[in-house]
Amino acid sequence: MNVGYIGLGQMGLPMARNLLKAGHSVTVYNRTRSRAEELRPDGAKIAERPADVCKAEVVISLLADDAAVEAVILGEPNLPTRLPANSIHICMSTISVAMAQKLVAAHAAAGTGYVSAPVFGRPDASAAAKLFVVAAGPAKLIERCRPLFDAVGQRTFLFGEDQVAAHVVKLAGNFMIASVIETLGEAYALLRKWGVEPAQFLEFATNSLFSAPVYRTYGEIIAREKFQPAGFKVPLGLKDARLVLAAADAASTPMPF
Repeated sequence: MNVGYIGLGQMGLPMARNLLKAGHSVTVYNRTRSRAEELRPDGAKIAERPADVCKAEVVISLLADDAAVEAVILGEPNLPTRLPANSIHICMSTISVAMAQKLVAAHAAAGTGYVSAPVFGRPDASAAAKLFVVAAGPAKLIERCRPLFDAVGQRTFLFGEDQVAAHVVKLAGNFMIASVIETLGEAYALLRKWGVEPAQFLEFATNSLFSAPVYRTYGEIIAREKFQPAGFKVPLGLKDARLVLAAADAASTPMPF
């Protein structure tokens, strides 16, 4: 497929590389051009402006926050209005429910295809094409996008035709990950106070009651204090926590954690 890719951060760059490995033609744009240049040896074409990727069959965006989505997707060149007929925009960003609704409305007004498909996984999972894709949108559009999802992820989960749903799932998932990290930190602090090694506790926990990957991954990172290089920086985590609270407030949902 002819693919445009906007946003080459720690997650986006390896995802674009995996699309190239899968045989797709990929034109990339990033505000810091040097990141885009890293993909030239892999066969990527480099776009000078966001508008230069709009001729693709599918444009994927993976941007840091609402402000970046507002500026790059809905600002100049206003991607929904620039996409050719029958093309699709896939938004993989972690954004607010309000921004998700705004994107749905903008694409509907422009008459262009829109699929929401945020992903779960750390940068190493992105490099290994082992992400989990959470997708929502019209069924026909989802099926057209499946080869792209398969190129970057190990499994795609569908959440209906309302594109906002996938973004809510992403926020709920990130909330749960943050809760696990806080739980592990507090448990380890208690263990250390009483002379128990967190690594020893982790061996017990992940082979009994808490065998989920999230406990294994973050449990080891925290137990061994392997905090650098950061796979996900604190400002982005704080941003996600605020987005969860905003979504909860909009739906009158108490979330004490």
